[in-house]
Amino acid sequence: MVDTKTRATIKDLYKVEGKAELVNGEIVHMPPTGDDPGYASGEIFVHLRDYTKSTKRGRAYGDGVGFHVNLPHRESLSPDAAYHIGQRTGMRFPEGAPVFAVEVRSENDYGPAAERAMAAKRADYFACGTLVVWDVDLIERGCH
Repeated sequence: MVDTKTRATIKDLYKVEGKAELVNGEIVHMPPTGDDPGYASGEIFVHLRDYTKSTKRGRAYGDGVGFHVNLPHRESLSPDAAYHIGQRTGMRFPEGAPVFAVEVRSENDYGPAAERAMAAKRADYFACGTLVVWDVDLIERGCH
């Protein structure tokens, strides 16, 4: 049987409500975060915004902003907070990866499968040109 599924495009992603990314030609919806992850990403955004104001360079972005990237298997990234120095794009996604990206883990971002997914996403950021990626883990883990 031939797979006749149509690949989604960046134009399709613009029409999606809520946070989503375009990976392997499919729209991947991302559930809303909880209290601690939302607060953490907000705090990081505030510090990034203060940095942009003091340096008068780049833009700080909070959760929900899509970045249009060009990898064979991925056309967008949507970090929880980011710093970008590219050209402004008005109502469209910023072009290219952010220089600095933050992924704050939610409660379902733990375990072997989640670790593989997070590692793959970090690799995608670096492949697109992101220089620093923070993987923010909010669960305290003691030494065993």
